[in-house]
Amino acid sequence: MARRSTKTPPPEDFEEKILDIDVVDEMQGSFLEYAYSVIYSRALPDARDGLKPVHRRIVYQMNEMGLRPDRGYVKCARVVGEVMGKLHPHGDASIYDALVRMAQPFSMRLPLVDGHGNFGSLGNDDPPAAMRYTECRMADATSLMTESIDEDTVDFSPNYDGQEREPVALPAAYPNLLVNGASGIAVGMATNMPPHNLGEVIAAARHLIKHPGADLETLMRFVPGPDLPTGGRIVGLAGIKDAYDSGRGTFKIRAKATVEDVTARRKGLVVTELPFAVGPEKVIAKIKDLVGSKKLQGIADVKDLTDRAHGLRLVIEIKNGFHPEAVLEQLYKLTPMEESFGINNVALVDGQPLTLGLKELLEVYLDHRFEVVRRRSEFRRGKRQDRLHLVEGLLVALLDIDEVIRIIRSSDNSAQAKERLIEHFSLSEIQTQYILDTPLRRLTKFDKIELESERDRLTGEIDELTGILDSDAELRRLVSSELAAVAKKFGTDRRTVLLESAGAPVAAVPLEVADDPCRVLLSSTGLLARTVTGEPADDSGKRTKHDVIVSAVLATARADVGVVTSAGRLLRLPVIDLPQLPGTASAPNLAGGAPASEFLTLETGEQVICLTTLDETSQGLAIGTEQGVVKRVVPDYPANKDELEVIGLREGDRIVGAVELVTGEEDLVFITDDAQLLRYPAGQVRPQGRAAGGMAGIKLTAGAKVIHFSAVDPAAEAVVFTVAGSHGTLDDSVRTAKLTPFDQYPRKGRATGGVRCQRFLKGEDLLVLAWAGASPARAATANGTPAELPFPDPRRDGSGTPLTVAVASLAGPA
Repeated sequence: MARRSTKTPPPEDFEEKILDIDVVDEMQGSFLEYAYSVIYSRALPDARDGLKPVHRRIVYQMNEMGLRPDRGYVKCARVVGEVMGKLHPHGDASIYDALVRMAQPFSMRLPLVDGHGNFGSLGNDDPPAAMRYTECRMADATSLMTESIDEDTVDFSPNYDGQEREPVALPAAYPNLLVNGASGIAVGMATNMPPHNLGEVIAAARHLIKHPGADLETLMRFVPGPDLPTGGRIVGLAGIKDAYDSGRGTFKIRAKATVEDVTARRKGLVVTELPFAVGPEKVIAKIKDLVGSKKLQGIADVKDLTDRAHGLRLVIEIKNGFHPEAVLEQLYKLTPMEESFGINNVALVDGQPLTLGLKELLEVYLDHRFEVVRRRSEFRRGKRQDRLHLVEGLLVALLDIDEVIRIIRSSDNSAQAKERLIEHFSLSEIQTQYILDTPLRRLTKFDKIELESERDRLTGEIDELTGILDSDAELRRLVSSELAAVAKKFGTDRRTVLLESAGAPVAAVPLEVADDPCRVLLSSTGLLARTVTGEPADDSGKRTKHDVIVSAVLATARADVGVVTSAGRLLRLPVIDLPQLPGTASAPNLAGGAPASEFLTLETGEQVICLTTLDETSQGLAIGTEQGVVKRVVPDYPANKDELEVIGLREGDRIVGAVELVTGEEDLVFITDDAQLLRYPAGQVRPQGRAAGGMAGIKLTAGAKVIHFSAVDPAAEAVVFTVAGSHGTLDDSVRTAKLTPFDQYPRKGRATGGVRCQRFLKGEDLLVLAWAGASPARAATANGTPAELPFPDPRRDGSGTPLTVAVASLAGPA
């Protein structure tokens, strides 16, 4: 069965006509029309008000909707719908995207929309919410863009369907194109203009009003460079001058970063400002990518701590052993923390795209503003002249109101009354009609006075407006004063720092910290730090808080040292992790140190006893325990272990003192709480392996325990300090102390009882503190405050003298 055709046949009189058109000509014509449409109607801003059509339509329609700053917010979807339905023949997405950008303070130097809700984040890391959720209204400065638009200040043209009218350009009471910048891609051309500071641009415009022949160098004294909403640092001003001269140029924007102590162990880079249109997520992703590919070294961690209260805060934690300044230079080189901005000042002037320099941009705007103010003045003068005409006519009628009433009453109709009034009082038709329309209650004596006052006021205003229109100098003065008022109200401080260059080259600073000699210090309050060099400190001068160094070893910045704890453990500690103190020209002050718990994992009740090198050529450690055990440790420290056992402690025992022997000829010193002191050569103790439990060091009486152990060079000047107290009181004020030369105590054999080092007074039954070491001794209270020691007492078993302050720890020269 054949399929039935549904095609309608042509009419009998139909005559087919085919036009032969050259495809090249058609493509050229169509493409040119499309290109012109994109250039003029979509992508490029007008040099007068600095707005693209979509932005202009949004601002104008919001003004028409009455969405002023003192009104409530409305849904963005409502504004988008009004703009799309009346003025902008494109999709809602493009309109909403434009509206969102106008509300972002990080995109616009002076936002034109006051947004309420999620309008996105820097770099578009967090996209804005849908238009049905967000709300908007005009910003405070936006009213200046539409101010006096209803006073015939700008031309209007039909919208896309001819049913509405829209402004060709807004009045624009400030140079919006320079202040907020613009970006767009047209056909065969593009524009990319950075934002500027409102106060600086207006200052340059006012100078150009007063001095029309001003050169670029003079104008750049007012506008030295862009002022970006996100701040940052512009490096290199040559490209800016080129752009201000020719309309094209390039400059670099750097993030603002400072070196801070982000943790007790590490320094970091804190970024508070990023280049224009760069978000923190983009920077973080790039850093992680570079670290993963091993193209960037020295980064330990990156955290985005940005919030609404504190603004942008990107913390880049630097590994110990790397110079933060050198790492920052690498970040500038490899990540979006430094970006180039290419200026291309293309804007529409009389419908034609032109590339403009700074002076040309200001001149185009000022010409537009002169025209706006001139048309506004003409409009206002015309309104006042019309009103004055009516007032003068009414005053004429009031002079002979009885005759006016008689003529009206004797007339057959209003038309006859109107003709007779015109003839009798020589009035115009408009004046006469106004008189007839005026109610009798407006014809009182008081109203006459008001009308005369209004006439005088209108006459003065008309003369003032005429002066503006007749005098170019007066017109310029008015425009300049209005610009000054805008700058005073909306001007803000510059955010972007301008730098001629990046400063001294940081390439001279190595990426990693050099393995320089240093000294690792442990204070009486448990703080750890390292000095700049290994030079010994000067022990003279005023002592400061935390200046009692209980242990110090020589090392290098990239080496490890050992930390001996009261539990018999030796923990490996990288020197580079410790905070560095500035120099050793005076006695060390560990106020800048960090607690040992920041670097070491200690058990409950475990204390740091001393520091030691991990050099296996040394004489090893000498250790004394609370139960009187002594041990010399063979220096065997495997490099692959971070924790070692240096003594096998008995149950309930603990280390009370440990020291690294320098020569092996030192005397080992025990002091017990029952005031017994024993010293003997270190050679009497044979070295043992790390797991050994040691040997008898001192013979203890029943109930006694060791409270101090150390090693003292017998050839050096040394002292013994002891503090007596009582089991029955904790009152520091009743304690007595004694400082005695070390040579007053004779040597005895190992594992003997020693000699008495302090005689107890009434109420005293034990030593609460004891110390033996090189002179001069330095003392500190429990919080690290320096404490004065009593005068030396040559009697080895003499009694003590009362203390003025409670001493908690002692140490020899730093």
